[in-house]
Amino acid sequence: MAVKTYKPYTPSRRWMSNLSSNDITAKASVRGLLKKLPVSAGRNNNGRITSRHKEGGAKKLYRIIDFKRNKFGIEGRVSAIEYDPYRNCRIALINYNDGEKRYIIQPSGLKVGDSIIAAEGGLDVKVGFAMKLKNIPIGTIVHNIELHPKAGGTIARSAGSSAQIMGREGKYTILRIPSGEMRYILDECMATIGSVGNEDFANISIGKAGRNRHRGIRPQTRGSAMNPVDHPHGGGEGKTGSSGHPVSPWGTPAKGYKTRRRKASDRLIISRRKK
Repeated sequence: MAVKTYKPYTPSRRWMSNLSSNDITAKASVRGLLKKLPVSAGRNNNGRITSRHKEGGAKKLYRIIDFKRNKFGIEGRVSAIEYDPYRNCRIALINYNDGEKRYIIQPSGLKVGDSIIAAEGGLDVKVGFAMKLKNIPIGTIVHNIELHPKAGGTIARSAGSSAQIMGREGKYTILRIPSGEMRYILDECMATIGSVGNEDFANISIGKAGRNRHRGIRPQTRGSAMNPVDHPHGGGEGKTGSSGHPVSPWGTPAKGYKTRRRKASDRLIISRRKK
């Protein structure tokens, strides 16, 4: 997939780039797989902002994705590759032999007309096939991996991401996930063969603030431009650098400070992404 650049007929166009849409073969047409989500704009159930610098953005419909891949033993064929406004990868519309239609994340190399299938095991290692981790050979690249059996894939779902099966130990499979972390995951969890497509998404340049507003991202004010009552970096006569280490508006150190809480699942981590 190619990255498009533009002639600089405005200052913002000079730096803007986008992805070619030649791989998209159809627009969303299955109404039963589309849903309108309420816009929270960073607010919690009390209506208070808990995630700053967010807004509604452009209107869009959510595509219901099959992350569980639990349609065992029924072959499906890719009928279309579509754009999904809620994620940075493409999605594939699958027509199954029993008449049902589902969306899946498009793996790299999966094209219109290709066949896919999901089963607990006994399948070839082909792009788009899904099976349990215990039946996938060591060294295979996978994506859309479950952390808990039958819960649906949660790991390696963004554009260009993948994980690799490194080994097995007891009832666990050893996986190297996209962050570089090595961890145990239960053999009974499902995974899809291949890496997620649309790899060039990481190479595009937003180019102007307006595109981020369409994505629901609001401007962010520097702490040093605020008053002391609003931010620890604020105040002072004229422009001043922040004294001490940079912190959040609530005083949490911004660089190198560990905020991760202890979890029961920490025992499944072999080596963290940060030493």
